[in-house]
Amino acid sequence: MSTIQKLSLALIGTAVVFMSANPANAITPKIGGTPSLEDGIFSSVPGVTTVNFETGAPTSGFAKYSSASGVPTVVSGTSNGQYAAPLGDKHNYLTVSPENSNVPGNTGPVTINFERALDYFGLYWGSVDKYNFITFYNGSNLLQSFDSSKLPGGGNSSQISPEDNVFVNFFADPGETFDKIVLSSDGVAFESDNHSYRLASVPEPTTTLGLLAFGIMSAGSFVKRKLKLV
Repeated sequence: MSTIQKLSLALIGTAVVFMSANPANAITPKIGGTPSLEDGIFSSVPGVTTVNFETGAPTSGFAKYSSASGVPTVVSGTSNGQYAAPLGDKHNYLTVSPENSNVPGNTGPVTINFERALDYFGLYWGSVDKYNFITFYNGSNLLQSFDSSKLPGGGNSSQISPEDNVFVNFFADPGETFDKIVLSSDGVAFESDNHSYRLASVPEPTTTLGLLAFGIMSAGSFVKRKLKLV
């Protein structure tokens, strides 16, 4: 095998590893949204689709909500010791509690499966508690999991507190996507509303292949010049 062929194969292998590697931080959270008079806070990110749970949690279509113990629990208002409406939210919202808790439905973790990859997900997170968790997956690969300690501060605060009701935006880092989200809670309860998502843009395959081909051709030219000088 010639030196040029060896170098070309090495470049191809490096490119494949580079393109398949996941960034250290796959998801970046940011606080902020658009307030509503009766529905809490909505996403202010352009081009999103929003699930507001007015007709329950969707179990078919692009975004499918499910739970191992039954249909995800959608409620309204506040029930002492069971669930509390996010601040300013007078309509339906999703609540997640541990299985066998005293909350009606007590379905345990709720999984949202998307038919296509996303690069953004946001939700109005009511009374952020340290025992609430949101976890992102790409297929079966776990990307990142968040609780209140991993969120940036809301308003003028440098840290989220349990009293905070905030809209949290989760942005996939460049080159990353996700297609499954799991909402879970070790306590009563994880309340959220106005789930918003955005499809990931698909890069043109010719762009990546073109850059790879250019790199291989450039390397070949470089080796040829070196051989002529020897």
